[in-house]
Amino acid sequence: QLPLPGSRLCLYEDGTELTESYFRALPPQTELVLLGPGESWRGCASDIERLLAAFCSQQDAVVEAARRLLTDERAPHRQKLLSDLIHNLSENILAENKEDDKKWFEGLESRFKNKSSYLRHSCESRMRGYMREVSGFISNVHPAARDAYRGIIDLMAEKLKSVKYNGCYFDRREEEGAARLCTAEGWFSCQGPFDRDDCPCKHSINPYSNRESRILFSTWNLDHIIEKKRAVVPELAEAVKTRDGREVNWEYFYQLLFTLDNLKLVHIACHKKTNHNLSCDKTRIYRKRKQTHEIS
Repeated sequence: QLPLPGSRLCLYEDGTELTESYFRALPPQTELVLLGPGESWRGCASDIERLLAAFCSQQDAVVEAARRLLTDERAPHRQKLLSDLIHNLSENILAENKEDDKKWFEGLESRFKNKSSYLRHSCESRMRGYMREVSGFISNVHPAARDAYRGIIDLMAEKLKSVKYNGCYFDRREEEGAARLCTAEGWFSCQGPFDRDDCPCKHSINPYSNRESRILFSTWNLDHIIEKKRAVVPELAEAVKTRDGREVNWEYFYQLLFTLDNLKLVHIACHKKTNHNLSCDKTRIYRKRKQTHEIS
């Protein structure tokens, strides 16, 4: 029913227009698209575009249809595909407050009224945990140096408290310019393993999207590049012990323990648990003495 002038025959796969000789060389059962005047076909990507358009315009209906199919589905592979589809289409990334996404808050304490407050709390809890590990190491410090070690712990704790335990790292609402690990929309990207520029698998997650993503995000690690237990804390203890009148540069150790100078977010599969073989910068362990000049 199409007019012959202006009509064209294309490959379904990639939209390549067929000449007569090319047509005759095609293998049997090749899928083709017949185009009328003014029509175009860019390959099977066109089908995907229409599918995505349908998802955007009728998302709720697609989710409901997928749930009905999942009820009677018995094939494991199809079950997973349907479950993943429902999970991804149920995202509510932009919702921030509890009343706008009640399902996201299921299982959390009632004191959390918005998503950012919970993610900030999560980051603060990790930082407090690191602080407890540094404090707990005091039993390994030489007895003569323990008072000095406690003094440094107090300085670090005060610094952490003043910056609200760096909760802004996980907060998408923090003011522009603050050190963060996420985008304004809440996406986090894996930054490991430590000896490469970035994650080879391109892991990413948005814990703000739905409850399942929020739970899964708790398995990601804030990894110390120069390791906390093997390198940073023992080096701090040794520096206090052998300071011999010098002033320990506690702010350098603070940066290594609690800031993005030495912390990166890593998917659990990319978390390298073996020795990183990295050490502290020996030139930064003590503060440089100020030079004094006598006036004759």
